[in-house]
Amino acid sequence: MNRKKKINETLKKRMKKANAKLNKSTKPRYISKAERATLDEEAALVAETTDVTSDAIVDSEIESAR
Repeated sequence: MNRKKKINETLKKRMKKANAKLNKSTKPRYISKAERATLDEEAALVAETTDVTSDAIVDSEIESAR
């Protein structure tokens, strides 16, 4: 009985590992602290440029309406 149990356990372990490899994790990818800092800087630059361009667009629309 012990031999059968041991064989079944090893087979179950192998099946579990194979299934784990097939099912990809939904956990998000790790982003390092330095990478997060650069992403924040880029986002800040993009936000600044969009503010400046949106202000310029609004100003030009106001002038064209006059």
